[in-house]
Amino acid sequence: MSQSRNTPYDVLEVGQTASYSKTVEERDIQLFAAVSGDRNPVHLDAEYAATTMFKQRIAHGMFSGALISAAVACELPGPGTIYLGQQMRFTAPVKLGDTLTVRLEILEKLPKFRVRVATRVFNQNDELVVDGEAEILAPRKQQTVELAELPPITIG
Repeated sequence: MSQSRNTPYDVLEVGQTASYSKTVEERDIQLFAAVSGDRNPVHLDAEYAATTMFKQRIAHGMFSGALISAAVACELPGPGTIYLGQQMRFTAPVKLGDTLTVRLEILEKLPKFRVRVATRVFNQNDELVVDGEAEILAPRKQQTVELAELPPITIG
């Protein structure tokens, strides 16, 4: 098991950064479609996707949003963080095989443990694919938690 240590509100600093990366795999697209119910053929059907402006299958936009959530929950501020809101603008398509990196930056500490966080996602070519900002409720005290190991999931 891996561990994650949070950064409580009183230790967070404006300008502080963290990142989280993941490569988009076929399995991710299939599972995201199953969990979300979004079965748009641009994500799942190569023949259909070839007829679109993207010319190939692309990942669900909210898949990138889910990676932002993972970065906030596990990296900065980390465990104990509560999401209050998220704004996102999709700036480029995400393709299967892309390696996405979420880059977080603390923008502003607000009253009552609230924090504004820049939430940007880049592909392996350092192209911005999602530009966004979150408002979160930062944890009040330091803690280290064990991150659950996920069971193997087979598709078929």
